[in-house]
Amino acid sequence: MRNTMLIDTTKCIACRACQTACKNWNNLPANETAFVGQLENPPDLSPVTWTRVTMREHRVETGPVKWLFAKVQCMHCSESACAMVCPTGAIHHTSEGTVLIDEAKCIGCNYCVGACPFNVPRFDQIKGTVRKCTFCYDRTTNGYAPMCAKTCPTGAITYGDRAQIVGAAFARAAQLRARGVSSARTYGTDIVGGTGVLYILRDDPVKYGLPDKPVIPLFASVWRVLFRPIRALAVVALALGLLSNRNRSKELTPEREEGRV
Repeated sequence: MRNTMLIDTTKCIACRACQTACKNWNNLPANETAFVGQLENPPDLSPVTWTRVTMREHRVETGPVKWLFAKVQCMHCSESACAMVCPTGAIHHTSEGTVLIDEAKCIGCNYCVGACPFNVPRFDQIKGTVRKCTFCYDRTTNGYAPMCAKTCPTGAITYGDRAQIVGAAFARAAQLRARGVSSARTYGTDIVGGTGVLYILRDDPVKYGLPDKPVIPLFASVWRVLFRPIRALAVVALALGLLSNRNRSKELTPEREEGRV
């Protein structure tokens, strides 16, 4: 059974309880940030920030400035470009539809970082691996909702069987349009094979920081078709190349260049 998350942005109050809950449950350290003239904090996803709330201001022709809030994270796509290009098989789908990264198999090639149409995976320079949201796999496989959904105080985040969540999403969008929100729509049901995270939006996706029409990069499709059969050889070659580059970087430290060590 594939489970899905629905984020109703019309109910989001940007309290960022989901950000805090994600940090706490996954034991992720805080990012050191500074005020840069906007309310979003931290300003972007990172190896230790797997979910964040975007806060965008948009001026309309008549009326006050409109605020649009949205929780962003890994979309857990059905057709995952990150999994397509991963040369070691470290990125894989579970039976619940979750897209996971096995850090023990990750060699830090960053192919997934370049392939993701949502710009989600982040390379951890300390660990040497790529990291992202796990959809709280340790919770969902034990019958619990992801921590962000559990924590949301307004009910903006719901989680459950995909068929029921998709039905609820379309019904909610229709309800909003009937109430006069003519631009209300669903997002995620018909892109990249369908995403594990769906949205109810009151305006264009780009105004929330989401790509309007995300597509799988051509190189990801080519990799899957042409190079996946010889993945083992590619992994060995890539691993040796990365190891060589890292060793060379160590040799070219300023101290070594100046002859002090």
